[in-house]
Amino acid sequence: MTWHKDRGPGMRRGYHHGNLREALIEAALDLIREKGPGGFTFAEAARAAGVSPAAPYRHFRDRDALLADIAKRGFEAFTRTLAAAWNEGGPDPREAFNRVGTAYLAFAGAEPAYFSAMFESGLSFTDYPDVRAEGERAFAVLREACEAVIATLPKDRRPPPLMMALHIWSLSHGIASLFARGDRARRPIPMRPEELLEAAVLIYLDGLGGR
Repeated sequence: MTWHKDRGPGMRRGYHHGNLREALIEAALDLIREKGPGGFTFAEAARAAGVSPAAPYRHFRDRDALLADIAKRGFEAFTRTLAAAWNEGGPDPREAFNRVGTAYLAFAGAEPAYFSAMFESGLSFTDYPDVRAEGERAFAVLREACEAVIATLPKDRRPPPLMMALHIWSLSHGIASLFARGDRARRPIPMRPEELLEAAVLIYLDGLGGR
């Protein structure tokens, strides 16, 4: 069965029966790209998907539940991306560590809507523990990479793994955010994000005696 609706500005083609959930997620991702995770209503997501305002309630309690589903999917893909880049630290922990940083920036650049839903939606982890759990899995990959690099440092210069993971996450996320803006309001930066992160990590490790 196929439902057809007249298409207006921002409207999509009718969806196939049974694909309402996916149609709403795709519509919401488009709206996030355009307006950010807080810039649209549940009714706008329904309209963009080409369905009635009541239709989304078949799958989602409200707009936050829709955003939570998107954020969870984003973290799942993010974890797979980081884990593939880490590849259990082979063939060299430092090299694999750099791959993780590059993968972090690449995901942020390639999936800005998911990335925004993951980190800027303001969702309560109490209300959506599954989103938090997926986020923790992604962070665990970064922490594992930090632990492997720490093992290569002089014993008297080894920081706590959690502290280093938080430092590297802050560096990676900050650089990703710096390059996220695609308009003229972004400050010109004379380096690629990967170069900026690599230089920052080198300085960080050098401070720990790990050159």
